[in-house]
Amino acid sequence: MSIAENLAQIDHRIQSATERAGRAPGSVRLVAVSKNRPAADIVEALRAGQSIFGENYVQELTSKLADLKETVGWHFIGHLQSNKVRFIAGQVSLIHSVDRLSLADEISRQWGRLGKICNILIQVNISGESSKSGTTEKGAIQLVKDCSLLPNIKVLGLMTMPPFFDDPEAARPYFAELRGLSLTIAAERITGVEMRELSMGMSGDFEAAIQEGATLVRVGTAIFGER
Repeated sequence: MSIAENLAQIDHRIQSATERAGRAPGSVRLVAVSKNRPAADIVEALRAGQSIFGENYVQELTSKLADLKETVGWHFIGHLQSNKVRFIAGQVSLIHSVDRLSLADEISRQWGRLGKICNILIQVNISGESSKSGTTEKGAIQLVKDCSLLPNIKVLGLMTMPPFFDDPEAARPYFAELRGLSLTIAAERITGVEMRELSMGMSGDFEAAIQEGATLVRVGTAIFGER
């Protein structure tokens, strides 16, 4: 199947899962994960109507920024080193993977040099796996509070990556836990913070994530095929 056909199928599945969850149409957006994909694949997806693309690596993103003339909505979704923030400053509309204050501080500093605000999500390691980035659930509340004091940062929600399971239903408790944490943080009524985004769910489990409240699902393989 073509990228356009895959996108149409994914969009249908997202709409169906959203409807089954009793949620408003359009309340879930697709982030097409385009890491390790050539610019031509992104152009094909753009022509099929996809608007948001997620990149994991700074060097790869900057290369695509140089290669692509089309208007692309970029999200940064991978682990981000503080010393590389300057290369993507002002180039992405959302960073999903802020997991420490030092990184948030550097993002605020680099976007501040441009006179802009950077929208971010706090990455939470719900599973506690040592192989995954992310702050703890307890740490997330303090990190959100600390980020709210930075002048060029806007916290819009949370992101997580559950363990890999063959059965997508096995990931559901992790999604539910992130949603619960989001509600806890929202109840704190922290000035300037909005808990409106939940970035969770990938190719194998995004429908379960939607059932548990995902607003952004990150899908790569199901769109572009195996790398």
